[in-house]
Amino acid sequence: MDWCRYRFRSVWRLAAPVETVYAVLGDPEGYPRWWPQVRSVDRIDDVSGTVRFRSLLPYDLVVVVRQVLRSPDDAVLQITMSGDLEGWARWTLTPDGSGCRALYEQRVVVRKPLMRRLALPGRPFFLVNHAVMMRSGLGGLRAALAGRARDAV
Repeated sequence: MDWCRYRFRSVWRLAAPVETVYAVLGDPEGYPRWWPQVRSVDRIDDVSGTVRFRSLLPYDLVVVVRQVLRSPDDAVLQITMSGDLEGWARWTLTPDGSGCRALYEQRVVVRKPLMRRLALPGRPFFLVNHAVMMRSGLGGLRAALAGRARDAV
């Protein structure tokens, strides 16, 4: 097993229509406003930027992301990543009752030297770190969507 490879899958149930969720997820520069672990997003051009993450553990991850798929009709957003993480991440949105189901999938290889050196003993901590980040992101997105709904009234 390659201890530096990770596969993540999260399903978020959200009380907002697909179009609204897609608009928020499709605005990467807005992520730091609702997702605390996304510390900064700096646009490079129309389809790429540099993103800095930090969750519980005392280190930052810096990646260059590049949009490779943006399909409003299918409600899919996908990026590639290079830098401290190399791989891809994808959001797939589907209607779910009166709301939306957001499937997040990610496949990455860790390139950050410290994390590679600590790959085996650190793996459980890295997994918890990611889980905390995702839980916080879900809470932040729910709050952002609720704020949008209040602003629309």
